[in-house]
Amino acid sequence: MENHLLKQLKEITILCVEDEEGIREFVVNTLKYYFKEVYEANNGDEAFEIYEEYKPKIVLTDIQMPKMDGIELVKKIRKTDNSTMIIMLTAHANEEYLIDLINLNIDHFILKPLNSKKLDEALNKYIEKHFSQEIFLHQDLKLDLSKRVLIYKETTIIPLRKREKDFLELLYENKNAITTYAQIEIELWQDKYMTNDALKSFIKELRNKMPINIIKNSPQDGYFLEQI
Repeated sequence: MENHLLKQLKEITILCVEDEEGIREFVVNTLKYYFKEVYEANNGDEAFEIYEEYKPKIVLTDIQMPKMDGIELVKKIRKTDNSTMIIMLTAHANEEYLIDLINLNIDHFILKPLNSKKLDEALNKYIEKHFSQEIFLHQDLKLDLSKRVLIYKETTIIPLRKREKDFLELLYENKNAITTYAQIEIELWQDKYMTNDALKSFIKELRNKMPINIIKNSPQDGYFLEQI
């Protein structure tokens, strides 16, 4: 998942409801990578109490649990709340069964076993609904992070390579400072060595694509975005 998306999710709270302790521990530890606050419960009764007290933005719940199952939990939440995102963990792939769950206004299903790819897909649903993935680099130029394109004056679409998009996003994240050569090498070249010629060639090609030159160089230091 992209860095800017991780930063947005860090401000979101989530409740994980799972009665099997080993599975719950694994899921909660995974969720803590994404979220600032992760609440946990091992049955529907406990989950509803936590929901009422903390009002998490996302509820990730299993279906079959003691005391109150996941379906009853969702029904209680949905009586007064249609905005909290609900993700169901289920071992059932039966189509009729899933259709019944859709009627409860569930946002996403994850078929067990849970893995990071399935979790990313579910969280991207939340991001698409609640966060814009467009950032303004300049008053006439914005970067669409999800489609990996530049949009100039709302009419001109300029496709980007992944490294180009990542570079512009990095400059934006550091917009009040200079993005150093070391940062660029770590974030964009990762485990490869970045030569001066490779960086200069990369910047030149990117500038040639852009309708306005907002990428500025600070000799010996790095690059920054021209202030709007």
